[in-house]
Amino acid sequence: MTEMVYGAVPVRDGEPILPKWWRTIDKWAMSCILMLFAVGLLLGLAASPPLAAKNGFEPFHYVQRQAAFGGLALVAMLMTSMMSPVLVRRLAVLGFIVSFIALALLPFFGTDFGKGAVRWYGLGFASLQPSEFLKPGFVVVAAWMMAAASDLNGPPGKTWSFALCIAIVLMLVMQPDFGQGCLVLFSWGVMYFVAGAPMALLVGMALLVVFGGTIAYSNSEHFARRIDGFLNPDVDPRTQLGYATNAIQEGGFFGVGVGEGQVKWSLPDAHTDFIIAVAAEEYGLVLVLVIIALYTTVVVRSLLRLVRERDPFIRLAGTGLACTLGVQAMINMGVAVRLLPAKGMTLPFVSYGGSSVIASGIAVGMLLAFTRTRPQGEISDLLSRGRVR
Repeated sequence: MTEMVYGAVPVRDGEPILPKWWRTIDKWAMSCILMLFAVGLLLGLAASPPLAAKNGFEPFHYVQRQAAFGGLALVAMLMTSMMSPVLVRRLAVLGFIVSFIALALLPFFGTDFGKGAVRWYGLGFASLQPSEFLKPGFVVVAAWMMAAASDLNGPPGKTWSFALCIAIVLMLVMQPDFGQGCLVLFSWGVMYFVAGAPMALLVGMALLVVFGGTIAYSNSEHFARRIDGFLNPDVDPRTQLGYATNAIQEGGFFGVGVGEGQVKWSLPDAHTDFIIAVAAEEYGLVLVLVIIALYTTVVVRSLLRLVRERDPFIRLAGTGLACTLGVQAMINMGVAVRLLPAKGMTLPFVSYGGSSVIASGIAVGMLLAFTRTRPQGEISDLLSRGRVR
């Protein structure tokens, strides 16, 4: 009966998992992610040797670590993309619970590594940032709650997800980590909009964010310093934004040449938050546009596939993951060109960072799992049948 109503395509019974995965996966999106990781290693070769020399390591110490973290991320991405949506949801719920507890315990057991924000756990051989792993888990959990709310006699999932979102944002603001807090709030707002939220409520949320930002500016020296630096028309050339701005200007269209850039010797975060400045200086606007095109391709192709999805949970979760990836990349690059205040946010798959790249691999693996081709009819098929009748 389901096939008669929805026009499901035939299922190949007994098909091995790898051929089935390869046949149904979005190969363009996966290829773009692999290219972003390759670009990250290329830029790491340029940006990280000065920092390695400063800290007494081998020249390519950070590149080797990035390759190791990236290998784990790619394995996680491929394994997650082979899972069914139900299994992805179960693992996401488990991961979310663990990450939420870890985030709540940060004030007691976390460290700031001298950066003024308690965001990490020091593990000796590496550091762990719970908020990076919390984001994809939260998106899936919130999408599950919202989808359940649309069922007959379903729970108030939208209210529950909003309460959970606010609790997470408050914990992130306490670190302080306003960038990740805004990203979590944005991901919830996007899913709520797709789920059919009234426009008045979204406008109210925007006003609430402005009100919260005003309070944070008045009570947080960390937040106020970054906003003042952003609004100041004169950029101090000795600050990270000053170095990044100058590097982007020097790069021009084709860059100053491989290995010839100078910003990596001045920026302490050249291999992480300001990696795009290294790309712009040494390779010019051309490579920056390639990076933007790769992210755009992943997000747009994912959304186009999700438009045809009939399952509300998959549609909401996939939309949240795709938009979070795109907006995080936009924020990172926007900070480097002074379109946004400094956030301390990495460029997914490109910036150095174990937590960032592994969590991004898991998130994109979930996205690829949700956007795989499934034996279901499209909404357009059902509409065309109705016109024929």
